[in-house]
Amino acid sequence: MSNSRQLEARFLDNSEKQLVDSSHHPDVGDLSDRELADLRRNLRERRNRARDIANRQRREIRGKGAPRGGSRVSEDAGSREKLSVLSSALQRVNNETSRRERFCSRQALKNNAERALEMRRAASRPRRPKSRRADKGMHAVPNERAPDLVNRMEVGRVSQFVKDSQARKDNRQG
Repeated sequence: MSNSRQLEARFLDNSEKQLVDSSHHPDVGDLSDRELADLRRNLRERRNRARDIANRQRREIRGKGAPRGGSRVSEDAGSREKLSVLSSALQRVNNETSRRERFCSRQALKNNAERALEMRRAASRPRRPKSRRADKGMHAVPNERAPDLVNRMEVGRVSQFVKDSQARKDNRQG
């Protein structure tokens, strides 16, 4: 339920009016996080007190509760409207708090994504081998494979000999 500022002033005392005024749009954005938390706590205390009074007065009007003062309350005296004003002020402050939390979490997510991208780019860079002697430049690297002890021509001659002898043997049997 939307209340104008003139109606809000009718139901609130001066300290409550200052709290509710600071919960409206341009002022609530200018508050620091600490001030916003204090405002939220104060509004919540005032709202709870107004709710308790309104419930007590309603019970007294219906005849269910014992009168708190000297006489029984005969009308609500604007306590429900006061509760409504304080509740909507608290709702505005809660919305501003959640908006700030969303902004901070969005910024943290962005920072984490940028850091992950940098890590991925750093991991995918090719690793260049360092020169073996930076001061003297490149030099020949010896071959680490074992040297061939058998002449390659000899290997070919022997395998051809085996093929020929196997063919001769097959022709004799068949």
